[in-house]
Amino acid sequence: MTARRSEAPAALALSSLAMAGIMLLPATPASAGPLAPWAPPPLNACGETGFDPLAREPNPDVPLPQPPRPDNTIHIPVPVPQLTPVPIPGPRQDNTRIHPAALPADPCVNPCPDLRNDKSPKPENLAPGSDPADPPGDPADASGDPGTGDDPPASEPTPEPTPAPQADSGSGGIQLPHIQIDQIPETVPIPVPGGDPQPPQPQPAPAVQPLAPAPVAAPVAPAELDSLALVNQVTGHGSTNRTDMRWSVDGTDLGIMWESKPGQIAVAFGDTFGKGWGPVGAGTGEQDWRSNSIAFSSNRDLSRGLRLDTFAQDSRCHAAEILSSRKIDNFEITTIPTSGFALNGRQYLTYMSVARWSRHKPGMWWTNLGGLAWSDDNGSTWTKSEWARWDNFFGQGRFQVMDMAPHKGYVYMFGTPNGRFGTIALARVPTDQVLNKSAYQYWIADTWVPALGPDEQLATPILSGTAGELSVRYDKSTRQWQMIYLDLDRHAIVLRTAAEPQGAWTDPVTLVDTDDYPTTYGGYIHPWSRGKNLYFTISAWNSYNVYLMHAVLK
Repeated sequence: MTARRSEAPAALALSSLAMAGIMLLPATPASAGPLAPWAPPPLNACGETGFDPLAREPNPDVPLPQPPRPDNTIHIPVPVPQLTPVPIPGPRQDNTRIHPAALPADPCVNPCPDLRNDKSPKPENLAPGSDPADPPGDPADASGDPGTGDDPPASEPTPEPTPAPQADSGSGGIQLPHIQIDQIPETVPIPVPGGDPQPPQPQPAPAVQPLAPAPVAAPVAPAELDSLALVNQVTGHGSTNRTDMRWSVDGTDLGIMWESKPGQIAVAFGDTFGKGWGPVGAGTGEQDWRSNSIAFSSNRDLSRGLRLDTFAQDSRCHAAEILSSRKIDNFEITTIPTSGFALNGRQYLTYMSVARWSRHKPGMWWTNLGGLAWSDDNGSTWTKSEWARWDNFFGQGRFQVMDMAPHKGYVYMFGTPNGRFGTIALARVPTDQVLNKSAYQYWIADTWVPALGPDEQLATPILSGTAGELSVRYDKSTRQWQMIYLDLDRHAIVLRTAAEPQGAWTDPVTLVDTDDYPTTYGGYIHPWSRGKNLYFTISAWNSYNVYLMHAVLK
């Protein structure tokens, strides 16, 4: 999806959501409608250049780049094992935190000039003519190389070409292809004793729930989209929040939101990169890589954008990594948040532990597990549960990419397998037993069935088709459930609604056409959306940053 940038030690982390949409959602498919007129990149209130995720015509004042020369080289990738010792159990989570000083009253003042200046990457470097919708270089590097798949550049380091006999033109003057063997380092983790074990967590007492009927409800009237607008660029250089200068968040994605306490929204991000990062796509291990980060917002007027008050920080002007990862390919390359919610003063975060990204199948990755973490200091530090986790046995786990939403005494858990090609399964748990896996029930054939043995694999899909990364909530203003996800078949981020979590769910309604917003993925609902006004975040791979969208429903 992006040009290869680093050798194996760099251990680049590509966000869970960044991977799939880009390669399966081409920027200019044959069926795409007309492009938006060319416009210069946007400026924030401080005059800094931002990103524009909308597909636009090229700058008419800049000559189009010459097409690349034909490459008649046949590349033969050859994996080269790299034995990598992995201490078990590994280091403890670093929970170093600071109480940051208040930001300057003037939002354009750099709060940490000794750490960061305004020489960070500019979006105009995305392409000739300052067109952020047109990535630089080889188009295959920007929108996906069919030969490399979704794997991040550090997990897929720069091949080392091995000279091979090359064919001449032959007696007929026909140019025969050259053959090049590319040595691809392949990490082979070798567990070794070491690390610092975490203190053991007491196992929850068994709390098996009885069978309970749960028939599908009558379908509700489907929503209709009236209009869609981009409200603001939330993260990165030139954003409303100037996250690069304030918190060393130059590139990131996701923007998963929940109400952490009255008047405050928590916003969780995926793989986060700082100083030295530049588009297109995610960064490298040398670019201040954190597997995740979390911010907080209190502004109610979403028409002015999603404005961030602060991040959880481990040093001045530096967002902390809140969930640790080993950053070792084929073991645990990163740890990605998938949803969050608050109950009785405690914050909960679902996450997936990613073992590796696929090199050959766009939209696919493999997880170790989907799990739960909790925080008792309002989201500043987090603890992963030893017991509330769903291991990915043989790659068949149904709850690897999870979204959880509380409602009427239960927390409902919607889950898909790793990657973006699975169906949606459903479970629930009483609100006082969230970290007790034995108290869960799976929805199987119109019945809540206790979580015993292999019942997870029997969970009935709640709708037809496949889905990528869910955002689900109960909307009190409409008294309906809302679900947003990336539908690869439709090239769209879609909305479905239902009266009950198990359905019946309406047919999908397109919110964001990825022909209009190429390389877009995600789709996470802002919890303060009400009625016909639906606010949600999206991410764009070209700029690898987060945007707030406003959909008006009829």
